[in-house]
Amino acid sequence: MTTLVIVKKAGQVAIAAETLVTFGDTRLGSRFEANSKILRLDTPQGVNYVGMAGSVAHFPVLRKAMGSLPPEQVLLGSKDEIFDTFTRLHPVLKDQFYLQTKEDDNDPYESSQFSVVIANQTGIYGLYSYREIFEFKQFWGIGSGRSFALGAMHAIWDKAKTAREVAMIGVNAGCEFDKNSAPPVELYSLKLKAKEK
Repeated sequence: MTTLVIVKKAGQVAIAAETLVTFGDTRLGSRFEANSKILRLDTPQGVNYVGMAGSVAHFPVLRKAMGSLPPEQVLLGSKDEIFDTFTRLHPVLKDQFYLQTKEDDNDPYESSQFSVVIANQTGIYGLYSYREIFEFKQFWGIGSGRSFALGAMHAIWDKAKTAREVAMIGVNAGCEFDKNSAPPVELYSLKLKAKEK
């Protein structure tokens, strides 16, 4: 449960998340635990920020699993590269980290159980459990507070000047209205790389 957003605007990408962790009815705020839902991942292509929603177990597992792949195999600069990287990662998640891949009897593929967003100098991306990849043009959100965040970001889009501003407004809306989201907010941004012609 979380509010996590990615934004691309004015030559900049931003990713932001609140920091509350919940265990059923129990809340574990930043006062008691240094909660971070965004992982910085440096690859040969540059800096990537990877945010996840779902089980708290996903965070250390994804960090360790990504670190187990050779650096040249962790490429996150396009939809195809992200797909290939997470396809290579899937057997590692199963064999080394005991990922339970079954969600439903009618699953078309083995699930990776992740909802992930990625921000880097090439853009903003989303990855879902069957390795569905999306490249977003403006903004997106995941987690239990995403509806509030998406509404707020849509409402402010034309007035906001930067990706950082839109992202903060989105996460703050999630913190205001979603019972499983609370400040403080962590936010990172990068300059968008100009597309080659």
